[in-house]
Amino acid sequence: MSKGNVLVIDDEKDLVELVRYNLEKEGFKVIGAGNGESGLAIAAAEKPDLIVIDLMLPGIDGLEVCRLLRKGNETSSIPIIMLTAKTSESDRVVGLELGADDYVTKPFSPRELGARVKALLRRSSEFRQQPAIIRHSLLSIDPASHKVCCGEKTIDLTATEFRLLQFLASHPGFVYSRNALIDGALGKDVTVLERTIDVHVMSLRRKLGKCGKIIETIRGFGYRFREITPE
Repeated sequence: MSKGNVLVIDDEKDLVELVRYNLEKEGFKVIGAGNGESGLAIAAAEKPDLIVIDLMLPGIDGLEVCRLLRKGNETSSIPIIMLTAKTSESDRVVGLELGADDYVTKPFSPRELGARVKALLRRSSEFRQQPAIIRHSLLSIDPASHKVCCGEKTIDLTATEFRLLQFLASHPGFVYSRNALIDGALGKDVTVLERTIDVHVMSLRRKLGKCGKIIETIRGFGYRFREITPE
């Protein structure tokens, strides 16, 4: 029985086959796409459980593919891992801001990528299994449908943004350091820079609009979820 479908969008055929070989050994079904255009079409048609995207693609680059996936109604909540040969923090931050949930730097070991895929799918599954709707003032969070609303407005979030918001909202009033948020919301088996949490929180606030103030920065420590009064 397949553990899930993984779409790999990369123009390096040898790399796609290497990833396919290793993930299929782990029980996954792998679909390959050689460019951004075909990757977007396959994602919309197949609705894979996870997508791996190379940053440097011919035609539509990986960042634009990521952005378009997050805009699509059928693909907005699919977990995304970005592959990048660029090692600077700013390049990784851009990918996270556009909706990637994790990144792997080339060259990478197939075992590392496989571990990231399994960890991201496991976290997504765990959060989908929590059915209780969380409500705070204008904000409502439905883990079962992965739906977030601020008043009457529906907010589209990435899988990682949703997990962070759900974790904070489940513990209102508590202050969490960035490391505590990584462990509590993303999992102890994930390697994430503290700066990554700041990027996701900044994106969350922007998307939540007038509900964004519900996530409070505690200078020198981390973040806290608090009630807000409707204006």
